[in-house]
Amino acid sequence: MSDAFFKLPKATNEPVLSYAPGSAEKTALKAKLAEMKGQTIEIPQTIGGKKIMEGEKIAIRPPHEHKHILGYYYKGGTQHVHQAIEAALAAKPAWEAMSWEARAAIFLKAADLLAGPYRAKMNASTMLGQSKNAYQSEIDAVAELCDFFRFNAEYLIQIYSEQPQSPALTWNRMEYRALEGFVFAITPFNFTSIAGNLPAAPALMGNTVIWKPAETQIYSAAVIMEIFEEAGLPDGVINLLLVDGPIAGDIIFSHADFAGLHFTGSTKVFQSMWTTIGKNISKYKSYPRIVGETGGKDFILAHPSADPKALAVAMVRGAFEFQGQKCSAASRVYVPQSIWPAVKEMAVAMVKDMKMGSPEDFRNFITAVIDERAFDKISNYIVLARDAKDAEIIAGGKYDKTVGYFIEPTMVVVTDPKHRLLEEEIFGPVLTIYVYEDAQFEDILKLVDSTSPYALTGAIFARERGVIQAMSKALRNAAGNFYINDKPTGAVVGQQPFGGARASGTNDKAGSVWNLLRWVSPRAMKENFNPPVDYTYPFMGES
Repeated sequence: MSDAFFKLPKATNEPVLSYAPGSAEKTALKAKLAEMKGQTIEIPQTIGGKKIMEGEKIAIRPPHEHKHILGYYYKGGTQHVHQAIEAALAAKPAWEAMSWEARAAIFLKAADLLAGPYRAKMNASTMLGQSKNAYQSEIDAVAELCDFFRFNAEYLIQIYSEQPQSPALTWNRMEYRALEGFVFAITPFNFTSIAGNLPAAPALMGNTVIWKPAETQIYSAAVIMEIFEEAGLPDGVINLLLVDGPIAGDIIFSHADFAGLHFTGSTKVFQSMWTTIGKNISKYKSYPRIVGETGGKDFILAHPSADPKALAVAMVRGAFEFQGQKCSAASRVYVPQSIWPAVKEMAVAMVKDMKMGSPEDFRNFITAVIDERAFDKISNYIVLARDAKDAEIIAGGKYDKTVGYFIEPTMVVVTDPKHRLLEEEIFGPVLTIYVYEDAQFEDILKLVDSTSPYALTGAIFARERGVIQAMSKALRNAAGNFYINDKPTGAVVGQQPFGGARASGTNDKAGSVWNLLRWVSPRAMKENFNPPVDYTYPFMGES
């Protein structure tokens, strides 16, 4: 196959719009927010291309205004799980047989639809349904999801073009088959882009998928499904299933054709599913692919040579963008005593300057956490900090769920390096800080590496190159995404493939060729153009 056959326009990152005052995109987005908030929609399940509007109707409410109803979704049951499996298996032969160009074209068109006519709608649905401010929604629901679609098409070509050598009279080739069966994609609330990519990546490689989004992300998931359909995705390739997780899992993980799990969510849930899959391993036609990205207790470690202002900004942005509900969010920070007074002053001033409220008001940096369950969990950690003798709240600490699930960005300084606030995943706007004596730096390196069972993201701050090298080496297993003089969030598709190890997941790097390789089953093929017609070899002749 020629190089020209495999070439598409090279993928580039989707530009992030500014939404500055007076900009066209801001005007369009505000109008779409008002339009969508004034509607009450009903969201069906989509199984085999059919819109299923049966079962219990569940209200969808903005986290920042929980008395308002954006719409309803229809909650399914066991019969819908069986229907989704049947639809995925029925669609698979034709989808897998479709040319790679046709499959890629669907997702490339989806990217262009998202970047163009659906941009305001996707952002508005994410802002209203998940309480993201305009910038956090733009970088996630539009820019990153476009990047997933476009770069995955490029990685598909890279995989398919990887072919073995063929000596004279022989043609060797690799066929990258879809998995035998269906893939189950379970997606989280915190990134609309992840919700779109987890079903789309296996589908691009020829698999059919059952997609179960988080209940608190269904509002924007419906827009993703709308884009898939307008882009020309055939019926049954991606099936939107709106059921409770355990109901889906009981049936899917017992099915002989279960071929793979693409998951982002909690560590406990992932471990439970892996255990179930292991118990059922003898039932499956093939060993299922298990790909998961779970939690994090992400760190920032500063050396005495660190720039205090850069460190303070990284702490505040890394910890409090989207209310700390990023799996990559900075959650624990280790600061040397020599620069702590300057860092503290700047960080506290920035937090006090932040405005909190509805994302519909573009002046707000902080909005609401996702739901009451998250609110209660996070506020309990703040109570723990307030009551502990070895902890001090230096900024924030207030919370209120009267109107929405609002928690102030909160910074806590602890004196115990093994404090619960430094060890347990909070997944909210709480940043815990440990101030160490400069002379303890070597011990702190070991402490950072050993404190948490997770290894998702981490950041170091230092000026001296030798120190940066030593820190990077000491913490090489502490984070799958490692940042030097930058906050530990904001991985960009095509630039920083994302994923962590230890309790943070399988480190299969979403948005990279490594992830897509998990969704194919290679077949090595040899064709002999001149097969032998005599069993004997030359060495067998008479001497």
